Amino acid sequence: MATNENLPPNVIRQLAKELKNLDETPPEGIKVVVNEDDFSTIFADIEGPAGTPYENGVFRMKLTLSKDFPNSPPKGYFQTKIFHPNVANNGEICVNTLKKDWNPSLGLRHVLLVVRCLLIEPFPESALNEQAGKLLLENYEEYARHARLYTGIHAKPKQKSKTGAISESTALNIDSTKNFAQNAGDTNTCSTVTVPSTNSLPALAEQACKGGTSVPDQSAVGGLTTETAVNASTAVQKPVGGATKVLADKKKIDARKKSLKRL
Repeated sequence: MATNENLPPNVIRQLAKELKNLDETPPEGIKVVVNEDDFSTIFADIEGPAGTPYENGVFRMKLTLSKDFPNSPPKGYFQTKIFHPNVANNGEICVNTLKKDWNPSLGLRHVLLVVRCLLIEPFPESALNEQAGKLLLENYEEYARHARLYTGIHAKPKQKSKTGAISESTALNIDSTKNFAQNAGDTNTCSTVTVPSTNSLPALAEQACKGGTSVPDQSAVGGLTTETAVNASTAVQKPVGGATKVLADKKKIDARKKSLKRL
């Protein structure tokens, strides 16, 4: 395995400076992945430029630096499978900047920008992938279809997981629904309360954006509409009012019995 020991100290210092600059001010659509223990292999994630068949894709590439760097150019490879005239089946990148047009004064930023520009403007005349080069020259629509297909299959960006993320308002709404269910549990009006899982809430929101359904507001959380809640609340209170009426009637009857005894 190559290490920093394979590169001269002055080259290591220059690379460290360049990599720090790339990390602090990255080029548009390019993110460099640094291995501080091995500057001889540099990775970068390149976003597919808008308006190209590579749009919405993220392509991992690597640059390998030899012991003679920067006197000799780095070698570039795409690790993400891509349908492109200037990229061979093994991922090798063919671009003049990394070959006959190389200059030791060129930095890593320039190399990465050239590779990304290659996704915007391929050069079928120096194709490593003959099929892609021929399609680009003879039938661009077919070439673009192939490139989009490869992008959709191999270059999908990794999405961040959102599992376990519950908003504060969602948690409060669910708690209030559960408390209501406990208070109304002794009545027949609201014998069963269904609390939706938090996974269903984003789906409801998405449907609402499309006009398919409405997202329940705070008065209808957990499948309980305002009308249902009022009815349940009334049902809970009714036994209390009925008991009061029974006591009053009993007192009246007792008073009548007392008056009859006096007679």
